[in-house]
Amino acid sequence: MLYYFFEYLTQFYSGFDVFRYLTLRIILSALTALTLSLLIGPMIINYLKSKSLYQSIRNDGPKSHLTTKAETPSMGGTIIIFSVLASTLLWSDILNDNIWILSFILFSFGCIGFYDDYKKFLHSSSDGISGKTKLGLQILFASLATIYIYKTAFHTIDLSLTLPFVKEYALYMGIFFIPWSIFVIVGSSNAVNLTDGLDGLAILPCILIASAFVLFAYVQGNFNIANYLLIPYLPDVSEISIFASAIVGSGLGFLWYNSYPAQVFMGDVGSLSLGAILAMIAILLRLEFVYAIMGGVFVAEALSVMIQVFSFKVFGKRVFKMSPIHHHFELQGWHESKIIVRFWIITFVLVLIGLSSLKIR
Repeated sequence: MLYYFFEYLTQFYSGFDVFRYLTLRIILSALTALTLSLLIGPMIINYLKSKSLYQSIRNDGPKSHLTTKAETPSMGGTIIIFSVLASTLLWSDILNDNIWILSFILFSFGCIGFYDDYKKFLHSSSDGISGKTKLGLQILFASLATIYIYKTAFHTIDLSLTLPFVKEYALYMGIFFIPWSIFVIVGSSNAVNLTDGLDGLAILPCILIASAFVLFAYVQGNFNIANYLLIPYLPDVSEISIFASAIVGSGLGFLWYNSYPAQVFMGDVGSLSLGAILAMIAILLRLEFVYAIMGGVFVAEALSVMIQVFSFKVFGKRVFKMSPIHHHFELQGWHESKIIVRFWIITFVLVLIGLSSLKIR
């Protein structure tokens, strides 16, 4: 909204035009989201505590969690969602379709997570809504967004599959863009949800990946830079950098309260929405495979669960001491903070590899 407000003010003083520059708005979006999350964080945490909305701990999880995390409030993801949406609406071009697509995904998947968290508190159990119901809602909202993109696509590149490190390759998917995108969104949403099991484990990888998306959106939305780097030029995606920078700012603010030992957990309201929104950004930027590289930790967490379930059902044996894999390392004797930091380091390296695809082609 401020984008058009400052545009109006430029007729009185040309200096206000600086606030319409993308680079400045990226910075202001991140700072606004960071400030908002830091300010509302204590209020939301205190409210959650007053209502005894504590984290539901798995009975079959590490025993230490029953004492160290049982009285830590959850649903802190509301801090992230509010900060991102508020900052984005303030600093982005709200007439850009991509902003509303992203806002819809963040809010709708946040509602799924909120409902799931609420059911857990209501029944004082780690079991929320049924898996079928959750999956059905995820597919529904992902379908609405991807069908809209499919119907409004102007260029073939908008519905094409690109590969990192490969120059001038784009496979037009046509109608198959819809099921592919639904798979990416739902898969990412659940993968981040599985990763969110230790203090700060999921949020910093989300921050690092969102930071990379800020750069990707900036260069892919600039014809001259995209042409120089030999990457697909995507008109109107520059504003995605405003949304991604808001994720960075709000994530940092949330990490202030979520770092070990956590004062609040994001809950499903945060993890489901963050996983979905990162995937949606990747889809809009045609970077699904780059996202898979940068989100390698999320992929590993999801695969560890699938491998564990498959092995137990088919062979009657467990591959890991516990899944997701971060619990496996816990039961091996690794301290929680060591697991967290090492997963952060791995993500940092993977993000650098993803960013290298801008030049190595």
